[in-house]
Amino acid sequence: MYKKIHSNRWFYLCCCVGIFIIETLIAMYVHDAIIRPYIGDILVVVLVYCFLRIFIDRPLRLLPLWVFLFACAIEFMQYFRMADVLGFQHNTIARIVLGSVFDWKDIMCYTVGCLPLFFIKK
Repeated sequence: MYKKIHSNRWFYLCCCVGIFIIETLIAMYVHDAIIRPYIGDILVVVLVYCFLRIFIDRPLRLLPLWVFLFACAIEFMQYFRMADVLGFQHNTIARIVLGSVFDWKDIMCYTVGCLPLFFIKK
């Protein structure tokens, strides 16, 4: 049992690092109308899911829902310009993490990214 749990954590760590690298490359080098705005948003919820699974060793059926709600909360914080409210208007990293523009299409991308996570086998 320990080896199974331990190997799952390594799997999710590798996935998390890989997706993080992909997301970073997209953010730095891709400036198009499809990959950066849509694929990047789909991958970000998978990244958050993989990150959480590194620390959560037991199957949680609703984890994809919680990841989706977290992503939506960040998106709605953009609607209310929370980065500016919190005084991060000149902090580049905070603006990247919190975002700056609310878009319903982002929520659709989060949905597309989270749906397959519900079907991951235990």
